Amino acid sequence: MAEDKTRECGADVAAFIEVVPDPRRREDAKALCAIIERATGEPAKMWGPSIVGFGRYRYRYESGREGEAAAVGFSPRAKELVLYLAARSERTPDLLARLGKHSEGKACVYLKRLGDVDEAVLAELVRDSCQAVFERYPQDSGASSKAGGGSTKARDGLGRLG
Repeated sequence: MAEDKTRECGADVAAFIEVVPDPRRREDAKALCAIIERATGEPAKMWGPSIVGFGRYRYRYESGREGEAAAVGFSPRAKELVLYLAARSERTPDLLARLGKHSEGKACVYLKRLGDVDEAVLAELVRDSCQAVFERYPQDSGASSKAGGGSTKARDGLGRLG
């Protein structure tokens, strides 16, 4: 079976963000990283060379393919910040409607500038997506985060912003 292309690696998140060429995008990436850490209660980890991920979950599709992925992540791309949301809930359309200026794909939300969106709604969207991930892909209660069962913080607490 094929291995996941994007896996958690030991690269330094702060060093990755520091070399983002555009100063505004770099500052937005730092702020987004802090927002997502608070929202999920999970530390930032590099997933491959360009995705900052938070939390993890194991998935298994009906096809039998299985693997591990970040519960939520982002990448400061050249033209926008890309927010990766692994799952949507019934609340997602309402949250996206209240988010502010963005565009979206199937599992991505694209932000030109962090200042264009409501950060409280963004944090709520992140928490909601994480919760939906762990509802869709229940983890073994005995599995540790390192073993692939999303962390207890991410599954149960999901951090809390103010």
